[in-house]
Amino acid sequence: MTHLAMPQLVSYGLLGLPLAMVALPIYVYLPKFYAEHSGLSLTLIGAALLAARVGAAFLDPLLGWWIERGRGGFARYVAGGSPVLLAGFVALFHPPVLEGAAALAWFLGTLMLAYLGFGLVTIAHQSWGAALTQAPSERARVTGVREAFALAGVVLAAAVTSAAGYVALSVSFALALGGAALLLLARAPRPAMAPAASATGLQGMAAPFANRRFRALFAVLLVNGVASAIPATLFLFFASDRLRLAPMAGLFLSLYFVAAACSVAPWVAAARRVGEARAWAGGMLVSALVFIWAFGLGEGDALAFGAICLLSGFALGADLALPPALLAGVIASEGDAGQREAAYFGIWNWGVQITLALAAGISLPLLDWLGYVPGGTAGTGALAGAYALLPCVLKLLAAAMLWRAPLRDC
Repeated sequence: MTHLAMPQLVSYGLLGLPLAMVALPIYVYLPKFYAEHSGLSLTLIGAALLAARVGAAFLDPLLGWWIERGRGGFARYVAGGSPVLLAGFVALFHPPVLEGAAALAWFLGTLMLAYLGFGLVTIAHQSWGAALTQAPSERARVTGVREAFALAGVVLAAAVTSAAGYVALSVSFALALGGAALLLLARAPRPAMAPAASATGLQGMAAPFANRRFRALFAVLLVNGVASAIPATLFLFFASDRLRLAPMAGLFLSLYFVAAACSVAPWVAAARRVGEARAWAGGMLVSALVFIWAFGLGEGDALAFGAICLLSGFALGADLALPPALLAGVIASEGDAGQREAAYFGIWNWGVQITLALAAGISLPLLDWLGYVPGGTAGTGALAGAYALLPCVLKLLAAAMLWRAPLRDC
């Protein structure tokens, strides 16, 4: 399929909206939610997030291998994983009154259930999109529409949570997931799959690493992913304790993600002009040049932080729309299109989970050790450094790695 009409893109991409409604609360709200509602320390929460995300990371390649064996039957994995995702998400954000080890066990168990459903649906959905077309001009359109809906989901999750709390978030998520999944299963175009690939079992799961372009892209994903995950993990702490603007946190998130949604089309156009790799590297440079100014902000700097949210949100559009399009090109360049998308995206999501695990498992205990206590004034300088400076250094490193990677002919 070389050209996809907009109704086809919408029927495929809409599922990105509810999936993003899961991602924002888990990656941004969850540490603060459990710190306030369970009495668990930041060290325990960070360790639990690290353990759960590492477990999810090693689960994703297995899920990718399992989906690959389905030979393009992505629909049934979306249908089967959606109820699991819904159950885990609702249980995670509506825990019973528990303390100590029981609270930690509930946290870990429900988080892993949510990760299982999220991984199954996400890998199937991403693989579906990558298999739809191998045309370079179409790849970024597919990912761009999907990520535009994802950004709308992030904004919706932030707005609903800020205005009405977690009960309203769970209800809106259930409605969005059910509607988007039904539209995908009923109306989205089905990709044509090639004959089965030869590698199976563990060999099949590791096969993507034989592709040197994939290895280079995966390394960039890891470095850039940690750079993005650290401020996501620390955002609410920074807004509350460094800026003293906790009531405006939802507004800042909305500015950030609305700007990202508006930037997807310009980044897709830039990719058509200069290539996906160069455009993505440009987005990383913009992000670092803008975000470094957050280090100098202090109490009450709402206008300055709002401007940083807008400009760094614009750069985020490149992070969201272009890497999956690049990965689709890498898959096609190796001759694996229509055969092994799920294996690639299983490894890819493994990398995403590892970056999130590292961000939470390192930054939260480190801040605890440096004396930062949520809700107080001690250690906010260390908080600002971890939130703003470290991500910029990693962004610049990722941009340099991407510029040298053999991806421009994909």
